[in-house]
Amino acid sequence: MASPFNVTVPVDEPEWNSAPAWKLPGWAEPIIVASILFGAMALTRRRGYRVFDKSKSRSVYTRLEDPDSNRSSDELLPFYSAEDSDQDFPSTSKFAPKKRNCCGTIIHTPNTSRFKNNIHSRVLQRFPFLIEMFYWIINYAFYRMTSITSQRIFAKTGIWNVAQTHGIAVLETEQFSWISFLFPVPERSVQQWFMHGHQDFLTVLNKCYALIHIPGTVGFICWYYYVAPSHKTFAIARRTMTLTNFCAFITFILYPCMPPRLLPVEYGFLDTVRHDDAQSVWMSGKYVNTLAAMPSMHFGYSFIIGLTMIYHSGLFRRTLEAGECRKSAFWKIFYLVLGLGYPSFILTTIVATANHYYLDAMVATCFVFLSFACNKVFFVFIPLEDLMLWAIRVDKPVPTTGDRFRERGGRI
Repeated sequence: MASPFNVTVPVDEPEWNSAPAWKLPGWAEPIIVASILFGAMALTRRRGYRVFDKSKSRSVYTRLEDPDSNRSSDELLPFYSAEDSDQDFPSTSKFAPKKRNCCGTIIHTPNTSRFKNNIHSRVLQRFPFLIEMFYWIINYAFYRMTSITSQRIFAKTGIWNVAQTHGIAVLETEQFSWISFLFPVPERSVQQWFMHGHQDFLTVLNKCYALIHIPGTVGFICWYYYVAPSHKTFAIARRTMTLTNFCAFITFILYPCMPPRLLPVEYGFLDTVRHDDAQSVWMSGKYVNTLAAMPSMHFGYSFIIGLTMIYHSGLFRRTLEAGECRKSAFWKIFYLVLGLGYPSFILTTIVATANHYYLDAMVATCFVFLSFACNKVFFVFIPLEDLMLWAIRVDKPVPTTGDRFRERGGRI
């Protein structure tokens, strides 16, 4: 059935005159991301702890000793207490099972502290950020599967046609539904403004779209792991971002959506990514989902980063965390401007380059708030994590998040 709405426009597309600002070789982006990750791994290493010299590590490890070896997972569980762990196990066993609360059910899992002197446990204790790297590898693997899964679901109807229908439906919703007042300036008008006399700036936005998303998000995770006043605070941001990811992945699979730049030419959008050769290595390959406009994770990530920056400024908090000091006026304003400016810049970028609709950013924003409210859902996986660590004979490390904060008296 044909749509009663018409969102096509007469096309008078100006010629693309701007030359690409720069082009990175295919190996450069992975090197950049790997450098950020391994740099963070070195920066957040546990000082005074030696992997191969236990005698020099003994004094450091004494402070980390815990009879239940709860490690970073259990500091996130307010309903778990070390005192409770021995009530059901009065034996003299040094490695009594851990007591986990999973969906209201008490589960006893193996205690991995017996493996604390295994070489891979000591490597993790020295470089606890490796755990965070592992989490994000899992995230990336799930994303890679969204394209394959979606194609199989819509194999009979043709995923390209379905995604195009969804993209047009998004445009119609923005222009003709009851929420149309939220979008006074159409996306194509934004792009046309850049195309008429501001193509050099659009070239910069193309490159930023391609090259900031992954390195910028990875860099934020590394930075906040280092500067957050506590691992609990860091974990809230990380879990929120991870749950937002999974909400987006489900949407990518069930609601494939064509970005504006790939719609037929009569809809008035220019594919500046191809014109400007602004293709990221993370956006290419057969496993990359090019029909995943809804929601925009470019904006979703930037929105989480922006909110975290504002929180970190301390500007709107009456009370600070234990040991945390008030920042100077300069740093408060700096983090506030960054927190507001970064998501605003990304929103401009995704619309001007015709990679996303406004509605993509709106849905991403809703997913962020939902994920923040429900981020503790990941606690249900802690028993599974215990079993996995037991299977590979490794003890989970105590995070170093907050160590530098405490060492410097909160002045970071």
